[in-house]
Amino acid sequence: MKKIIKVLSVCLLMLTTLTSCLSNNYENGELYIFLPGEYISDEVIDQFEYEYGVKLYITTFDSNESMYTKLLGGTVYDIIIPSDYMIERLINEKMIQKLDKSKIPNLEYIDEAVLGMDFDPNNDYSVPYFWGNAGICFDTTLIDEEDVYNEGWEVLRNRKYKGMIYMYDSIRDAFMVAEKALGYSMNTDNVDELNEAYEWLADIAKNMDPAYVTDEILDGLIYGEKAMGMVYSGDAALILSENEDMGYYAPEEGTNYFVDAMVIHKDAKNLENAYKFINYISDYDAAFENAIFVGYCSANKEVLRDIVIDGNDFEDNDAYIPREQNENDEVFHNNEEVLKIISELWVKVKNTK
Repeated sequence: MKKIIKVLSVCLLMLTTLTSCLSNNYENGELYIFLPGEYISDEVIDQFEYEYGVKLYITTFDSNESMYTKLLGGTVYDIIIPSDYMIERLINEKMIQKLDKSKIPNLEYIDEAVLGMDFDPNNDYSVPYFWGNAGICFDTTLIDEEDVYNEGWEVLRNRKYKGMIYMYDSIRDAFMVAEKALGYSMNTDNVDELNEAYEWLADIAKNMDPAYVTDEILDGLIYGEKAMGMVYSGDAALILSENEDMGYYAPEEGTNYFVDAMVIHKDAKNLENAYKFINYISDYDAAFENAIFVGYCSANKEVLRDIVIDGNDFEDNDAYIPREQNENDEVFHNNEEVLKIISELWVKVKNTK
Protein backbone atom coordinates (compact mmCIF):
# COMPACT_ATOMS: atom_id res chain seq x y z
CA MET A 1 0.00 0.00 0.00
CA LYS A 2 2.78 2.46 0.92
CA LYS A 3 4.51 1.77 -2.41
CA ILE A 4 1.27 2.50 -4.27
CA ILE A 5 0.83 5.73 -2.31
CA LYS A 6 4.38 6.73 -3.20
CA VAL A 7 3.80 6.10 -6.93
CA LEU A 8 0.57 8.09 -6.86
CA SER A 9 2.27 10.95 -5.02
CA VAL A 10 5.06 11.14 -7.59
CA CYS A 11 2.52 10.99 -10.44
CA LEU A 12 0.59 13.85 -8.86
CA LEU A 13 3.75 15.92 -8.59
CA MET A 14 4.58 15.23 -12.26
CA LEU A 15 1.06 16.13 -13.38
CA THR A 16 1.00 19.39 -11.48
CA THR A 17 4.50 20.21 -12.75
CA LEU A 18 3.24 19.89 -16.32
CA THR A 19 0.17 21.96 -15.52
CA SER A 20 2.26 24.70 -13.92
CA CYS A 21 4.38 24.93 -17.04
CA LEU A 22 1.22 25.70 -19.01
CA SER A 23 -0.08 28.31 -16.55
CA ASN A 24 2.37 30.62 -14.77
CA ASN A 25 -0.12 32.65 -12.77
CA TYR A 26 1.50 33.83 -9.55
CA GLU A 27 -1.43 35.80 -8.20
CA ASN A 28 -0.33 35.33 -4.58
CA GLY A 29 3.05 36.98 -4.79
CA GLU A 30 6.55 35.62 -4.32
CA LEU A 31 8.93 34.00 -1.87
CA TYR A 32 12.72 34.22 -1.61
CA ILE A 33 14.59 31.20 -0.24
CA PHE A 34 18.31 30.92 0.58
CA LEU A 35 19.60 27.35 0.89
CA PRO A 36 22.60 25.09 0.22
CA GLY A 37 23.05 24.05 -3.42
CA GLU A 38 21.02 21.12 -4.82
CA TYR A 39 18.88 21.02 -1.67
CA ILE A 40 15.38 21.05 -3.14
CA SER A 41 13.61 19.15 -5.90
CA ASP A 42 12.48 21.04 -9.01
CA GLU A 43 9.22 19.09 -8.93
CA VAL A 44 8.58 20.21 -5.36
CA ILE A 45 9.19 23.82 -6.40
CA ASP A 46 6.81 23.54 -9.36
CA GLN A 47 4.12 21.88 -7.24
CA PHE A 48 4.27 24.63 -4.61
CA GLU A 49 4.10 27.37 -7.23
CA TYR A 50 1.09 25.75 -8.89
CA GLU A 51 -0.80 24.94 -5.70
CA TYR A 52 -0.29 28.29 -3.97
CA GLY A 53 0.14 30.70 -6.87
CA VAL A 54 3.45 31.88 -5.40
CA LYS A 55 6.63 32.37 -7.41
CA LEU A 56 9.71 30.89 -5.71
CA TYR A 57 13.12 32.52 -6.12
CA ILE A 58 15.84 30.11 -5.02
CA THR A 59 19.35 31.32 -4.22
CA THR A 60 22.06 28.89 -3.09
CA PHE A 61 25.11 29.18 -0.85
CA ASP A 62 28.15 26.90 -0.52
CA SER A 63 28.69 27.21 3.24
CA ASN A 64 27.00 28.52 6.37
CA GLU A 65 29.75 31.11 6.67
CA SER A 66 29.22 32.53 3.17
CA MET A 67 25.48 32.62 3.86
CA TYR A 68 26.09 34.58 7.06
CA THR A 69 28.34 37.07 5.25
CA LYS A 70 25.61 37.66 2.65
CA LEU A 71 23.06 38.39 5.38
CA LEU A 72 25.49 40.78 7.11
CA GLY A 73 25.68 42.67 3.84
CA GLY A 74 21.99 43.48 4.13
CA THR A 75 20.49 40.97 1.70
CA VAL A 76 17.08 39.80 2.89
CA TYR A 77 15.58 36.41 2.09
CA ASP A 78 12.24 35.23 3.46
CA ILE A 79 13.37 31.71 4.35
CA ILE A 80 16.93 30.57 5.08
CA ILE A 81 18.04 26.96 5.61
CA PRO A 82 21.25 26.95 7.70
CA SER A 83 22.79 24.30 9.94
CA ASP A 84 22.40 23.97 13.70
CA TYR A 85 25.41 25.97 14.91
CA MET A 86 24.63 28.81 12.51
CA ILE A 87 21.00 28.89 13.62
CA GLU A 88 22.34 29.29 17.17
CA ARG A 89 24.33 32.31 16.01
CA LEU A 90 21.41 33.83 14.07
CA ILE A 91 19.19 33.50 17.15
CA ASN A 92 21.79 35.11 19.42
CA GLU A 93 22.32 37.98 16.99
CA LYS A 94 18.54 38.48 16.51
CA MET A 95 18.75 37.98 12.74
CA ILE A 96 15.74 35.65 12.56
CA GLN A 97 12.26 35.85 14.03
CA LYS A 98 10.20 33.67 16.32
CA LEU A 99 7.73 31.39 14.56
CA ASP A 100 3.97 31.44 14.83
CA LYS A 101 3.53 27.68 15.20
CA SER A 102 -0.22 27.93 14.70
CA LYS A 103 0.58 28.55 11.03
CA ILE A 104 2.63 25.34 10.75
CA PRO A 105 0.21 22.50 11.59
CA ASN A 106 2.46 19.98 9.86
CA LEU A 107 4.94 20.37 12.70
CA GLU A 108 3.18 17.35 14.18
CA TYR A 109 4.76 15.19 11.47
CA ILE A 110 8.36 16.16 12.30
CA ASP A 111 10.41 13.37 13.84
CA GLU A 112 11.10 13.74 17.56
CA ALA A 113 14.77 12.89 16.95
CA VAL A 114 15.34 16.36 15.45
CA LEU A 115 13.08 18.42 17.69
CA GLY A 116 14.21 20.19 20.86
CA MET A 117 17.88 20.40 19.91
CA ASP A 118 20.23 22.47 22.08
CA PHE A 119 20.47 25.30 19.56
CA ASP A 120 16.67 25.84 19.67
CA PRO A 121 15.21 23.82 22.57
CA ASN A 122 11.55 24.67 21.92
CA ASN A 123 11.80 25.07 18.15
CA ASP A 124 10.74 28.66 18.59
CA TYR A 125 12.83 29.71 15.59
CA SER A 126 13.41 26.66 13.39
CA VAL A 127 11.63 23.78 11.66
CA PRO A 128 13.89 20.81 10.74
CA TYR A 129 14.39 20.23 7.02
CA PHE A 130 17.03 17.49 6.67
CA TRP A 131 19.37 15.80 9.12
CA GLY A 132 22.19 13.27 9.17
CA ASN A 133 25.71 12.55 10.31
CA ALA A 134 29.19 12.14 8.88
CA GLY A 135 31.05 8.88 8.40
CA ILE A 136 33.52 6.93 6.31
CA CYS A 137 32.40 5.99 2.82
CA PHE A 138 34.65 3.30 1.35
CA ASP A 139 35.07 0.89 -1.55
CA THR A 140 34.66 -2.60 -0.09
CA THR A 141 36.70 -4.11 -2.92
CA LEU A 142 39.76 -1.99 -2.08
CA ILE A 143 39.45 -1.16 1.61
CA ASP A 144 39.41 -3.91 4.24
CA GLU A 145 36.11 -3.57 6.10
CA GLU A 146 37.72 -4.84 9.29
CA ASP A 147 40.21 -1.98 9.14
CA VAL A 148 37.34 0.52 8.92
CA TYR A 149 35.32 -1.04 11.75
CA ASN A 150 38.32 -1.60 14.04
CA GLU A 151 40.20 1.65 13.44
CA GLY A 152 37.35 4.11 12.93
CA TRP A 153 38.62 7.54 11.94
CA GLU A 154 42.20 6.30 12.34
CA VAL A 155 41.79 4.30 9.12
CA LEU A 156 42.30 7.61 7.30
CA ARG A 157 45.92 7.44 8.53
CA ASN A 158 46.47 3.77 7.66
CA ARG A 159 49.52 3.76 5.39
CA LYS A 160 48.09 0.86 3.36
CA TYR A 161 45.70 3.33 1.80
CA LYS A 162 48.11 6.11 0.89
CA GLY A 163 46.92 7.97 -2.21
CA MET A 164 43.46 6.43 -1.96
CA ILE A 165 41.65 8.90 0.30
CA TYR A 166 39.67 12.08 0.07
CA MET A 167 39.68 14.67 2.83
CA TYR A 168 36.69 16.97 2.86
CA ASP A 169 37.89 20.55 2.45
CA SER A 170 35.90 21.82 5.40
CA ILE A 171 37.56 23.30 8.48
CA ARG A 172 34.92 22.26 11.01
CA ASP A 173 34.49 18.76 9.62
CA ALA A 174 38.20 18.05 9.32
CA PHE A 175 38.81 19.07 12.92
CA MET A 176 35.74 17.11 14.03
CA VAL A 177 37.28 13.94 12.57
CA ALA A 178 40.62 14.57 14.26
CA GLU A 179 39.10 15.48 17.62
CA LYS A 180 36.87 12.40 17.66
CA ALA A 181 39.79 10.19 16.64
CA LEU A 182 41.72 11.58 19.61
CA GLY A 183 38.84 11.07 22.01
CA TYR A 184 37.94 14.74 22.43
CA SER A 185 34.73 16.68 22.00
CA MET A 186 34.35 18.23 18.57
CA ASN A 187 33.31 21.39 20.43
CA THR A 188 36.50 21.56 22.48
CA ASP A 189 38.00 24.98 23.12
CA ASN A 190 41.12 23.55 24.75
CA VAL A 191 44.10 24.93 22.81
CA ASP A 192 46.27 21.87 23.51
CA GLU A 193 43.56 19.57 22.15
CA LEU A 194 43.12 21.76 19.07
CA ASN A 195 46.86 21.60 18.44
CA GLU A 196 46.82 17.81 18.80
CA ALA A 197 44.03 17.72 16.22
CA TYR A 198 46.20 19.86 13.95
CA GLU A 199 49.09 17.40 14.28
CA TRP A 200 46.72 14.50 13.47
CA LEU A 201 45.54 16.23 10.31
CA ALA A 202 49.06 17.30 9.35
CA ASP A 203 50.13 13.66 9.55
CA ILE A 204 47.53 12.82 6.92
CA ALA A 205 48.65 15.70 4.72
CA LYS A 206 52.28 14.61 4.98
CA ASN A 207 51.97 10.85 4.71
CA MET A 208 48.69 9.92 2.99
CA ASP A 209 48.72 12.07 -0.18
CA PRO A 210 45.04 13.01 0.27
CA ALA A 211 42.88 14.87 -2.23
CA TYR A 212 41.13 17.84 -0.60
CA VAL A 213 37.73 18.23 -2.24
CA THR A 214 34.14 19.31 -1.69
CA ASP A 215 31.30 18.17 -3.97
CA GLU A 216 33.74 16.32 -6.25
CA ILE A 217 33.80 13.54 -3.66
CA LEU A 218 30.46 12.17 -4.90
CA ASP A 219 31.51 11.35 -8.46
CA GLY A 220 35.02 10.54 -7.27
CA LEU A 221 33.81 7.71 -5.04
CA ILE A 222 31.02 6.56 -7.35
CA TYR A 223 33.43 6.15 -10.27
CA GLY A 224 36.40 4.88 -8.29
CA GLU A 225 38.83 7.77 -8.54
CA LYS A 226 39.58 7.27 -4.84
CA ALA A 227 38.55 4.53 -2.45
CA MET A 228 37.67 6.22 0.84
CA GLY A 229 36.78 9.51 2.50
CA MET A 230 34.75 11.32 5.14
CA VAL A 231 31.29 11.87 3.67
CA TYR A 232 28.02 13.31 4.91
CA SER A 233 25.38 10.60 5.25
CA GLY A 234 23.09 12.07 2.60
CA ASP A 235 25.87 12.14 0.02
CA ALA A 236 26.89 8.66 1.12
CA ALA A 237 23.32 7.42 0.59
CA LEU A 238 23.48 8.61 -3.02
CA ILE A 239 26.93 7.08 -3.50
CA LEU A 240 25.75 3.73 -2.17
CA SER A 241 22.68 3.83 -4.40
CA GLU A 242 24.91 4.37 -7.47
CA ASN A 243 27.76 1.97 -6.63
CA GLU A 244 26.97 -1.35 -4.94
CA ASP A 245 30.60 -1.84 -3.91
CA MET A 246 30.52 1.14 -1.54
CA GLY A 247 30.00 0.90 2.23
CA TYR A 248 29.37 3.44 4.97
CA TYR A 249 30.36 3.48 8.62
CA ALA A 250 29.97 6.11 11.34
CA PRO A 251 32.82 5.43 13.80
CA GLU A 252 31.84 4.56 17.37
CA GLU A 253 34.18 7.19 18.79
CA GLY A 254 31.61 9.70 17.59
CA THR A 255 30.72 12.02 14.75
CA ASN A 256 28.81 15.14 13.81
CA TYR A 257 25.03 14.78 14.23
CA PHE A 258 23.63 17.67 12.21
CA VAL A 259 20.27 19.28 11.59
CA ASP A 260 19.53 21.76 8.82
CA ALA A 261 16.36 23.73 9.45
CA MET A 262 14.12 26.41 7.99
CA VAL A 263 14.14 29.83 9.65
CA ILE A 264 12.49 33.14 8.77
CA HIS A 265 14.53 36.33 8.40
CA LYS A 266 13.64 39.07 10.88
CA ASP A 267 12.81 41.41 7.98
CA ALA A 268 11.03 38.87 5.74
CA LYS A 269 8.82 40.67 3.24
CA ASN A 270 6.64 37.69 2.31
CA LEU A 271 5.80 36.32 5.72
CA GLU A 272 2.54 34.52 4.95
CA ASN A 273 4.07 32.79 1.94
CA ALA A 274 6.99 31.74 4.13
CA TYR A 275 4.61 29.95 6.50
CA LYS A 276 2.82 28.34 3.56
CA PHE A 277 6.11 26.95 2.28
CA ILE A 278 7.38 25.68 5.64
CA ASN A 279 4.09 23.87 6.22
CA TYR A 280 4.00 22.52 2.65
CA ILE A 281 7.55 21.14 2.67
CA SER A 282 6.90 19.39 5.99
CA ASP A 283 3.96 17.43 4.56
CA TYR A 284 4.33 13.81 3.41
CA ASP A 285 4.19 14.14 -0.39
CA ALA A 286 6.58 17.06 -0.71
CA ALA A 287 8.93 15.66 1.93
CA PHE A 288 9.04 12.27 0.19
CA GLU A 289 9.84 13.71 -3.23
CA ASN A 290 12.38 16.08 -1.72
CA ALA A 291 14.15 13.29 0.16
CA ILE A 292 14.39 11.12 -2.97
CA PHE A 293 15.98 13.99 -4.88
CA VAL A 294 18.35 15.27 -2.19
CA GLY A 295 19.30 11.99 -0.51
CA TYR A 296 19.40 13.31 3.04
CA CYS A 297 17.34 12.02 5.94
CA SER A 298 13.85 13.52 5.94
CA ALA A 299 12.58 15.34 9.00
CA ASN A 300 9.10 13.94 8.30
CA LYS A 301 8.84 10.82 10.47
CA GLU A 302 6.53 8.91 8.09
CA VAL A 303 8.78 9.60 5.11
CA LEU A 304 11.77 8.54 7.21
CA ARG A 305 10.04 5.21 7.84
CA ASP A 306 8.62 4.58 4.38
CA ILE A 307 11.59 5.52 2.19
CA VAL A 308 13.67 2.57 3.41
CA ILE A 309 11.01 -0.19 3.23
CA ASP A 310 11.04 -2.90 0.58
CA GLY A 311 10.94 -1.54 -2.94
CA ASN A 312 11.55 2.09 -2.06
CA ASP A 313 14.49 4.24 -3.04
CA PHE A 314 16.77 3.75 -0.03
CA GLU A 315 15.92 0.15 0.85
CA ASP A 316 18.85 -1.49 2.70
CA ASN A 317 20.94 1.67 2.35
CA ASP A 318 23.28 1.79 5.36
CA ALA A 319 23.88 5.53 5.05
CA TYR A 320 20.33 6.87 4.86
CA ILE A 321 19.13 6.76 8.47
CA PRO A 322 21.73 7.97 10.99
CA ARG A 323 21.97 6.40 14.41
CA GLU A 324 20.41 8.24 17.34
CA GLN A 325 21.81 6.58 20.46
CA ASN A 326 25.59 7.04 20.43
CA GLU A 327 26.65 9.19 23.40
CA ASN A 328 29.79 10.29 21.54
CA ASP A 329 27.85 11.96 18.72
CA GLU A 330 27.48 15.72 19.02
CA VAL A 331 25.94 18.76 17.37
CA PHE A 332 28.26 21.64 16.50
CA HIS A 333 28.00 24.78 18.62
CA ASN A 334 28.94 28.22 17.47
CA ASN A 335 32.30 29.42 18.84
CA GLU A 336 33.94 32.18 16.83
CA GLU A 337 37.19 32.11 18.81
CA VAL A 338 37.68 28.40 18.13
CA LEU A 339 36.80 28.87 14.46
CA LYS A 340 39.49 31.53 14.15
CA ILE A 341 42.10 29.21 15.69
CA ILE A 342 41.28 26.17 13.58
CA SER A 343 41.00 28.27 10.41
CA GLU A 344 44.62 29.30 10.84
CA LEU A 345 45.64 25.73 11.65
CA TRP A 346 43.78 24.38 8.60
CA VAL A 347 45.85 26.62 6.31
CA LYS A 348 48.96 25.08 7.89
CA VAL A 349 47.59 21.55 7.39
CA LYS A 350 47.03 22.10 3.67
CA ASN A 351 50.51 23.57 3.29
CA THR A 352 52.13 20.57 4.97
CA LYS A 353 54.55 18.70 2.73
